[in-house]
Amino acid sequence: MAISASQVKELRDKTGAGMIDCKRALEESNGDFEKAIEFLRKKGASVAAKRAERAANEGLVLTNVFNNAKSAVILEVNCETDFVAKSDDFINFSNFILDVVVANKPADVASLMELSKDGKKVADELNALIGKIGEKIQVSRFAIVETANGIVVDYIHHGSKLGVLIEADNVPSDKSAELQSVLKDVAMQIAAMRPLSIYREEVDKTIIEKEVEIYKEIARKEGKPEQILEKIAVGKLNKFYEENCLLEQIFVKDNTKKIGTLIEEFNKKNSTQSKLVSFKRFHLSDENK
Repeated sequence: MAISASQVKELRDKTGAGMIDCKRALEESNGDFEKAIEFLRKKGASVAAKRAERAANEGLVLTNVFNNAKSAVILEVNCETDFVAKSDDFINFSNFILDVVVANKPADVASLMELSKDGKKVADELNALIGKIGEKIQVSRFAIVETANGIVVDYIHHGSKLGVLIEADNVPSDKSAELQSVLKDVAMQIAAMRPLSIYREEVDKTIIEKEVEIYKEIARKEGKPEQILEKIAVGKLNKFYEENCLLEQIFVKDNTKKIGTLIEEFNKKNSTQSKLVSFKRFHLSDENK
């Protein structure tokens, strides 16, 4: 049957697919819109399968803080090129995913794919976008942070390729706004300096053991006596903690202070015992996803 231009436009308006794809879908389905939409979804799934092995290292990192700063979500959605990452279609899809995560708080990405918003299933919307754009697109990861007695603050670096959530506990409601200002600086610190943990006690023991062995081996090759290698390693380990543990890092905006000092000053000023509890740092294509 002949497919009119108005039919093609109507299908394009409904799906966002290209004109040629819409015309072909209507031709294949003899003008049946539901079948045409299904055809476009299958095309997206087919493209996704073909692109599965491609690298998707571009994209966006998004955050949403809600529930009076007691809940937050950080999300990474990837594509192949920066051009697509800046497109309205990709940005709108990423925000759609963020809204679904905020509303439903799924356990993982697989569970997220089965959810819907406004009658639109996540998996179908993903396949439709892949079919339209022709690139590999994936929802790589997300994290949900919630606190009963604290606050969560976010930071998105310019370009939306790097994002941070920082959580603090034991925060009096009347001091929340003031601490949020401090935590915004802390979140920027995390973005810039990439700490491994907040406290030295939280650093993975295997990392510490490896660092100690390296320090000992370097000292050994320098001819240091075997009996003092442990002492040398401990000294260097303190430097490692200062560089990699958030509270011990030098504050990038004021090198006369450490991050721990900022929290101590806030607590002393306000007679509180607020403390940093956790952080999430998402950077596009980080290896440890």
